[in-house]
Amino acid sequence: MKDIFNIKTEQEFQQRCLETFRYQYENVEVYQKFVDFLNIDISKIDEVKKIPFLPIEMFKNHQILDKNKPANLYFQSSGTTLQTRSKHWIADENLYQESIIQSFEQFIGKTEDYIFLGLLPNYSENEHSSLIYMVDFLMKKSGKIENGYFLYNHQELFYLLKKLSQENKKVILFGVSFALLDFLDSTLSLNQSITKSPNLTVIETGGMKGRKEEMTKDELLKILKNGFKTEKIYSEYSMTELLSQAYSLGNNLYDCPPWMRILVRNTEDPFSYESAGKTGSLNIIDLANLHTCSFIATQDLGKIIENKSENNLQFQVLGRIDHSDIRGCSLLVS
Repeated sequence: MKDIFNIKTEQEFQQRCLETFRYQYENVEVYQKFVDFLNIDISKIDEVKKIPFLPIEMFKNHQILDKNKPANLYFQSSGTTLQTRSKHWIADENLYQESIIQSFEQFIGKTEDYIFLGLLPNYSENEHSSLIYMVDFLMKKSGKIENGYFLYNHQELFYLLKKLSQENKKVILFGVSFALLDFLDSTLSLNQSITKSPNLTVIETGGMKGRKEEMTKDELLKILKNGFKTEKIYSEYSMTELLSQAYSLGNNLYDCPPWMRILVRNTEDPFSYESAGKTGSLNIIDLANLHTCSFIATQDLGKIIENKSENNLQFQVLGRIDHSDIRGCSLLVS
């Protein structure tokens, strides 16, 4: 199924979605029971918008996995010990790795051109974090000796960034939102100033998790741009239950790779979809989720902004549906 990474047209994407739906209905027991519970005649599902999307909460209490594919690896969402956390079983690591590299190179560049630094304290403390797996994989592909993680050692990170800037080395800094803000606060408290560097790319991954006063996404990006002295802060959007990533290249608008798609469902009617520009709940198609479920109904709110090309929609994330669980990778309200 690696040919999903060669999808070129909307017709190819639609066809692959229907094939994947039929495969998962036959082979993923939880998904089959969900579809049957809805009393849907699967023979009549002849377009993507007719495909049932599995509520993301199902990953908390069920093992969603292809009956033909044993899995020893799983990713688990962050959260407190009192919360039931999502668990996503991975039957084919190669699919995840290929998705990581293909998305990164499509939107950012070649991994070997960059040093990768991670400011991801709460994720680093979760041994089953899909985000840490992703950054680890990018570091391995990069192969740079300077690659590494930083928890709360802000001074070490400050001096390393300064050194790498002086050496004109290209750096990717992946950071959870609250940790990036903490880092900037620490430099201000010590009267230190980050050196403006055209070779530094900051990618925030969301995740305030109650650690900072609530602010809009645009406010966050403004603070980060001022603090890191850059015109653009990139963002990455994914979650434990997905194997693909969407990226924003500095304008708070996300692009999907060709095998991933966003649909905006009506918050009152899960089988009705909103047109571009209207806010609703996000349904995500991730064809890399071949051995679990590729059709996920999330608790995130958002809207499609414009159709940039035949098979690539831009979208914006606007927050979370009221009363949905607070998650470690919860998104800032925009």
